[in-house]
Amino acid sequence: MDALLRQQGLFLAFYRFVVGLLFACHGAATLFDVMGGPQGPAPGFGQWPGWWAAVIELVAGTLVVLGVATRAAAVICSGTMAYAYFVVHQPQALFPIENGGEKAALFCWGFLLIAVFGPGRWALSTRRASVRALAPEEA
Repeated sequence: MDALLRQQGLFLAFYRFVVGLLFACHGAATLFDVMGGPQGPAPGFGQWPGWWAAVIELVAGTLVVLGVATRAAAVICSGTMAYAYFVVHQPQALFPIENGGEKAALFCWGFLLIAVFGPGRWALSTRRASVRALAPEEA
């Protein structure tokens, strides 16, 4: 168990990377009709909420993957999926298994977990901060 606890940061980085990548791919599929295209009808440019949700998925998901502004991006991703669940899925039925909202619920809680625990030491922002801390001050 100690070996797993020592690698906790690495596992958090893998989790952040996979969840962010899946989210960014979902946004790219919707916006650019790649990787199987959008799930459902493709939203028109600027169409609320579909097009904007896809932009958030692509941009914020990429930020989470990279570990840049991770907590803020994860909160935005989580909120986007909470909105999707309560506005799109929940009116159809109460439980996610009944209303098709499993992905929205899982993404919502997954990004909330990332927002709470942060990006970990394997994030670009953490690496940049540690390099900056080690660099000698300029005169």
